[in-house]
Amino acid sequence: MENNETQETEVTLSQSIIKNATGLALFAFITAGIIGLVQLSTSERILDNIAQAQAKALYEIVPKELIDNDLLATTIDLTTKENRQLMNVSLLGNLKQGSTAHLGIKGNKVHSVIFPAISKDGYTTDIHMLVGIKLDGTVAGVRIIQHKETPGLGDKIETKKSNWVLSFNDKSLNSPTLDAWKVKKDGGEFDQFTGATITPRAVVGAVRKTLEFFQAHKETLLQQANTLIKHNDQAGQVES
Repeated sequence: MENNETQETEVTLSQSIIKNATGLALFAFITAGIIGLVQLSTSERILDNIAQAQAKALYEIVPKELIDNDLLATTIDLTTKENRQLMNVSLLGNLKQGSTAHLGIKGNKVHSVIFPAISKDGYTTDIHMLVGIKLDGTVAGVRIIQHKETPGLGDKIETKKSNWVLSFNDKSLNSPTLDAWKVKKDGGEFDQFTGATITPRAVVGAVRKTLEFFQAHKETLLQQANTLIKHNDQAGQVES
């Protein structure tokens, strides 16, 4: 009799363990699924926010009324194997595959080029920006599209926090001179922020390197741009 009771107890205990284990496994599976969905949703939302910020920044650098084309649709992939061989793309930072330069077109001629640029010298992490350069080699505008610099200090690189980034407008490698492309603390022309020098120093350096990239590879970029313009023009004629 005792053996039967012992066996029944063992069976009941085993069933209880299995039931609890199954419940825990199911709970873990559901929790993992929820976390995965949240992460996916958050990731997609972050990417969407970045894309929207970039689109907004493009037209702040080169307003729609100055060009005839869609900046988002007229691009050159800077990271193709051919372009990496033809140009020193590393001047623009560690660009991810598929990074593009956006072309501003006016009257079937290149008006400006907006480059992605990344500085690895930020105070916290990389600083991602867009640098627009007009055909004459002057800066059309600079906008920061992604960063994690210190709030209240380094985040003054954003236009909503200060006008500092507008100080690049119309600057070139000749004005100021190349040696003056530094923050004032380093003997250059550009202001740093009170209590924060690393962040503006990183941005100034990245903008200067982008100007150097454009100067060094202007001919190659214009050849590709003109080929694209011709292709788009012919496609338009066929459609009409």
